Amino acid sequence: MKQVVQNYKSGELAVLDVPVPGCKPGGVLVRSSYSLISTGTELMKVSEAGMSMLGKARSRPDQVAKVMQSVATNGVPATYRKVMGKLDSYTPLGYSLCGVVEQVGTGIDDVKVGDLVACAGNEHALHAELNWVPKNLYARVPDGLAPRHAAFGTVGSIALQGVRRGESQLGDVALVIGLGLIGQLVVQLLAASGVRVVGADPDPVRCELAERLGAAACGDPGSAAVENSVAELTGGHGVDQVYLAAGGGSNQPVELAARLSRDRGRVIDIGKCRLDLPWNAYYEKELDVRFSRSYGPGRYDPEYELDGRDYPIGYVRWTERRNLACFLDLLARGRVDVEPLVSHTADFDDAVETYQRLKDGDLKAVAVLFRYPGHEVEAAAPAVTVPTVNVQRSPARAARGPVRLAFAGAGNYATSMLLPHLAQRDGVELSTVVTTTALSAANAKRKFGFAEATTDLDAVLGDPSIDAVFVVTRHSSHAELAQRALLAGKAVFVEKPLALTEDELAGVLAAVDKSGNDRLQVGFNRRFAPLLQEARKRFGARSGPASIRYLVNAGRLQHGSWYLQQGTEGSRFAGEGGHFIDTASWLLKADPVSVYAITTPGNEDLQVVLRYPDGSTATISYVTTGAPSFPKETLDLVADGKVLRLDDFVRASVYGRKRWVSSRLPKARDKGQSAELAAFIKAVRTGGPMPVPLESLVATTAATLAVQASLVGGAPVTLARAR
Repeated sequence: MKQVVQNYKSGELAVLDVPVPGCKPGGVLVRSSYSLISTGTELMKVSEAGMSMLGKARSRPDQVAKVMQSVATNGVPATYRKVMGKLDSYTPLGYSLCGVVEQVGTGIDDVKVGDLVACAGNEHALHAELNWVPKNLYARVPDGLAPRHAAFGTVGSIALQGVRRGESQLGDVALVIGLGLIGQLVVQLLAASGVRVVGADPDPVRCELAERLGAAACGDPGSAAVENSVAELTGGHGVDQVYLAAGGGSNQPVELAARLSRDRGRVIDIGKCRLDLPWNAYYEKELDVRFSRSYGPGRYDPEYELDGRDYPIGYVRWTERRNLACFLDLLARGRVDVEPLVSHTADFDDAVETYQRLKDGDLKAVAVLFRYPGHEVEAAAPAVTVPTVNVQRSPARAARGPVRLAFAGAGNYATSMLLPHLAQRDGVELSTVVTTTALSAANAKRKFGFAEATTDLDAVLGDPSIDAVFVVTRHSSHAELAQRALLAGKAVFVEKPLALTEDELAGVLAAVDKSGNDRLQVGFNRRFAPLLQEARKRFGARSGPASIRYLVNAGRLQHGSWYLQQGTEGSRFAGEGGHFIDTASWLLKADPVSVYAITTPGNEDLQVVLRYPDGSTATISYVTTGAPSFPKETLDLVADGKVLRLDDFVRASVYGRKRWVSSRLPKARDKGQSAELAAFIKAVRTGGPMPVPLESLVATTAATLAVQASLVGGAPVTLARAR
């Protein structure tokens, strides 16, 4: 097998062929999928190895003291041979990885061959294709968590132990000094615990990243910005805890901690930084200085780490193994997001080059992952199949006389966005409204002039005089009701989403195939908006790939909304996201081939990246944390030296050789519902094709489902066409 090693005397880095470790009792043999480079700890070792002997001595005075003791005991010649022999040996690198259990040692019964585990330890979770890992240094990866994210388990445990040592409470204010890998994780863990965080780092990119991941404010520790933010958040009292996650030889972090701490605050040292405590400052505030020892209790105890002797939970609640499992759980539940921290993913065979680029500064990174052979594709990212539409269509019959419509559902959207456009339309007859409660049916009948109101859907589907059925119920019933209406031979208008699962989508297409009835429309109305249609016409044809940025300022839902019932009704994006995917696909005149989605901690805001066959991309930012006063939807399409801009369906612009700007619409935005309904009614009346091809409806629905699959798998999901 191959392993990354370093000669500390010469500084040489190499990927060596070494024997496969044996699977000893009390542990498991793990084949690596991903391992993480700690850009702090490991690069410090790599940099030290490249120093002169004098430089090495200056950087490790603790080791020099040991050498001097050995000289006094054993003499100079013996000590020299011992030191040179140790320096001139290969040492391993790495301590955080995720892999698959390949062999189970005796005495292990909590995992089995094939299980995915996260592993820790600078002797057991090395940058190597295979590692033997003792029981208390691995934890099973929760279902759905991507291997590349689980590889952060060890560094996550270090950050988690540091936060535990700080004993933060809800409402506290904390300062994190140093926003490298550990610092970024500390920020997220504190924010997830209800602590307001100020970050300090001289790198503005890292400051911006920390703010995106939950910090209230960040800035250069030498500027007034950090001090002002602390004063504002604490009323001038100072922070409750300071977490030192910085490295280097400067004493600035320790001095800044004293200055910005409150009286009797806590200072927790997580990183390896200079600690010349200014006595007066620490004494006058009676500051509590604490050290956080690596992954947690059990670290450096051979009976715990090697012999597998656990500490009783009643006495030691959080051991290093329990910290590891806890951090993996936080990742799996979306409380911590490590994907934004991944600056680079390198093939394991390129390890030496990657370290060299990091050392030389060519590769600036927060976190770097090694990907091992056989794991080029994320195993945890499920694929989503786009079913093929291949149906023997029955001849479509034109409506005889007015188009007679039935509505299944008469909730807020139906009564505010659909029925007002249909109630006064010539050539349309509102025949029957079906609801689950009698009173809502009666109200819809009275308000919009339905001929009948009922709670019996079967009677409606069996009525040969009804031409089309609108399905405007809760999301969980859309697919089933659409299938029943299709099998009954009706034209169907189903409000988005068409389906919440791949099985539901397959069921709808099975009904189409069985009945020969493909008269289906999904309520993707934005492509029918007159303003957007005019803008696309003005933009004209394109010859090269395009980029779309679509910001949806969705806002928060009111407490108690059924949209929040994700267990039964799907996620909010599953219900609404098809709108925006369909709009992007319509503008690009193609269906997406892959989907990648990530969320902010807490799953508040969602970023979805769609890739199209010609290389075009569309990024949909679906956010709930924006200002209510900001427009709900803004869209930019860029290609061929031209830009199309849509401002919330109120104004549109096209920039090219000539500039076109629409007149501003009235306050009532036209998002295309009226034109969409007109096109649907025309198709039903004439027997002509549906306004949107069924293949497009299926592709958009599959792409919407792929968003959740990508969130679960933590990687892009390919939209595979069924054969």
